[in-house]
Amino acid sequence: MPRSLPEVASGPAAIGPYSIAAEANGFVFISGQVAFDPATGEPGGETAAEQARIVMTNLTAILKDLGLELTDVVKTTIFLKDMDDFASVNEVYGEFVGSEAPARSTIEVARLPRDFLVEIEAIAAR
Repeated sequence: MPRSLPEVASGPAAIGPYSIAAEANGFVFISGQVAFDPATGEPGGETAAEQARIVMTNLTAILKDLGLELTDVVKTTIFLKDMDDFASVNEVYGEFVGSEAPARSTIEVARLPRDFLVEIEAIAAR
């Protein structure tokens, strides 16, 4: 049975009726994150790369709250408003995950919440 993990404090608050993270069978599922500043709740970043940096910083903080690290992430999905931003987002993403990168999908979408340019979700293993 999945359980929500409400003790996530470092990341931005959910903007809808969902949990920031849930755990089931040794896996932690982190909901898609967009570039909100967790301290102010305000959107940040003008470019997809700037937004990706904020998102990856928030994901790192959420994982830390849950006793995990980026090296525990086994799969991510990146949603891009424009696939032309793939290279710049990929560069930022690579700075965070390094050579031990998890499996990943990248998908271009028509629109993201609040018109963000990038959203990233993650699955980690305990």
